[in-house]
Formats: sequence, C-alpha cells, structure tokens
Amino acid sequence: MPETAAFNPPERILMGPGPSGANPRVVRAMGAPLVGHLDPEFLKIMDSIRVMLRQVFRTQNEVSLATPGTGTSGMEAAVMNLVQPGDKVVAGVCGYFGDRIVQMAERAGGVVTRVNAPWGSPVDAGDIEKAVKATGNVKLVTVVHAETSTGVRQPIEPISKIAHDNGALLLVDCVTSLGGVPVEIDAWGADAAYSGTQKCLSAPPGVAPVTISPRAWDAIRAREVPSNTWYLDLQLLESYWDSRRAYHHTAPISMIYALHEALALVLEEGLENRWARHEKHGRALQGGLEAMGLALHADAAYRLPVLTTVRIPEGVNDMEVRGALLKRHGIEVGGGLGDLRGKVWRVGLMGESSTPGNVLLFLSALGRILREQGFKADIRGAQREAATQLS
Repeated sequence: MPETAAFNPPERILMGPGPSGANPRVVRAMGAPLVGHLDPEFLKIMDSIRVMLRQVFRTQNEVSLATPGTGTSGMEAAVMNLVQPGDKVVAGVCGYFGDRIVQMAERAGGVVTRVNAPWGSPVDAGDIEKAVKATGNVKLVTVVHAETSTGVRQPIEPISKIAHDNGALLLVDCVTSLGGVPVEIDAWGADAAYSGTQKCLSAPPGVAPVTISPRAWDAIRAREVPSNTWYLDLQLLESYWDSRRAYHHTAPISMIYALHEALALVLEEGLENRWARHEKHGRALQGGLEAMGLALHADAAYRLPVLTTVRIPEGVNDMEVRGALLKRHGIEVGGGLGDLRGKVWRVGLMGESSTPGNVLLFLSALGRILREQGFKADIRGAQREAATQLS
C-alpha cells in the first residue's frame, strides 16, 4: 500500500489579509457530532444564526442568511441576484475587490459604469453622483466598505444617499469589516451586504453572511428572468433558511456550527468593545510601523485598523521578508494584489489575531529582518510607540 503523507499542519500566527486565527470555541464547534441538514436541532441552529446575523449586521432585514462558500460566494450571490441583463450598474472601484464586483456584474449581463479611485484612496462620492446622473436609470450602485487589497475604509452614507435619491439600490462589500469595524446596514441604508467568516469573525473560510433589505428583496422577486446562478439563487436559499425548509443543498454542517459560535463570541464581547479593540491594536501597529521608518500606503484619514498596507522599502526583497517571517517566527502576512503586487505588505489584525502581543511580536520580527536587508529599522522606536498606544 502507498504510504500516506503525515497530517501535521504547523501552528501559524495569521496576520495576513485572511484567514485570521480561529477561537478555540469555534474549532471545537466544528468537531461536534454531525446531524442531518434538516434535523430539527440543526434547524434551530440556523434560526439562531439568522437572529445573530441581524444583530452583527445591525439590521432588521428578514432575509439574512449564509451562502455556502467563501466571501466571494456572498459577493456572487448578491450581484447575480440583483443584476439582470441590461441593468445599469455604477461600481465604485478603489482596489482588487471592487474590480471583482465589476466582473461579476458584467457576467450577469449588467451594463457597468466604473468609477475609479487610486488604490489607496476611497471612491469620491461626487464622482459616483456624476456617474449615476450621467448614466440614468441606474439599478444598482456598488462599493467595497473595507478594501482588502489597499487597507482603505470607504465612507458609505454619502453614497447611499446618492443611490437612493436616484432610485438605485446600494450593495456593500463588508467581507473585511464585519465584526471588526462599525457596520451599520440599516443606518447606512444599504440594500444588500455580504461578508465572510475568515476575517474579523475569526472562523475558518466556508460560508458567507448575506443580508438583503425588503426593497432589494422585492427587486429580486420581481426578476423577469431567473438568476443565472442556481446554487446561489437567493430565492431558493431563503426557502431553505426560512420556515419552509425546502431542500436546496446539503448545508456545510460543521461550518454552520463554526459560524454560530463565531457570531456568539462577537456578541458576547459586544460589538462596540470589539470595534474598540480592533481600533486600538490597529492604530498601535500603524504607529509602530511609522516609528520604525516605514511608510503606510492608504490615505491616513481612511486607513482600516484591521488591515494595514505597508510600502516595501526600496532595496528590500518582498518574498524574502515574508518568507523569513513565516519560517523563523511562524507569522503570515500578505503581499500586494493587482496594481500593488510587489509594492506593499498587507498586515491583518482581525478577530482572534488582533492582540497586543501580535502587534509587538510582529514589529520586533519585521524590524530585525529588515535590518538584515539593509533597511535601518528603528525597532526600539517602533516598540516604544506601539506600547504607548497599547497602554
């Protein structure tokens, strides 16, 4: 018989753009006994998740559920269900994931107008308004709240007002923000939003929270042609998640368990407390990096605390630094995507990974590796600045 490879995944400190570390309670939940996806006890877990999703999204939306798959499945479900062939879409793009929404909307047959911003700045609301008025009869406006490729936080309220004043729906990507920075679906007036489990919710990747406003749900139900995705057809999925319990797919049981525990942990900590924790640790990291002598990429006024983009100094080798962090310290950080490939590191402090110890360990480890690369990193200054902000 062929020899099977040993199964021994290493311990890592996950400080990249996702996944983040998972809480031990979440990991234990995934090892709970499997039941059928229509078992009465499992249905109770689904109902509990719907209640908690509304609390974490800060919404009263009846249609709040989780699609099977990573955050991209939430994106695809939202876009493919809201966009019909010929629908006009105005998409704000300031990074890699805004561009992904555009690609999906075009595949759905939408006529898309892009509103671009530099990768490091948010989309300007004035530019969105000009595009909406120039396009006319816009069905959907889309933006990314927390752009994972750039570390930029997008203001939502001005864009929501523009969309609604012009009769359009607003779709918001909250993959990297939900559970880490304030997400206020009802207060924003967002009509559809989605997230992922592997970022600030601190569960493994595998399901995607989605919430749909009554207005957006009416638009989905009024479609003239069926959604061109069967697996992510929200009308079919809702009929499984609501009281009808109509068979649609075999739910990823263990991931639903994980989502349940992750949401419970968020609510036990308290949303405001959790937001404050991420803010404090993220700003301490950013202050430490600047004190070390490094430059941050995102505009200062719009920097996310949960995902920081650091410019790679001239003469420093991207892959060697990330490789040394992983090999010597077990620390994973991400490289740049798209236009920022080879230009930035993406450092995450999300969910369970957002701790004072990770901030100080990362600054020390990075500083020593940078010195080996010839960059004069002020390690003591970085540690001192971060410690001051963490105290």
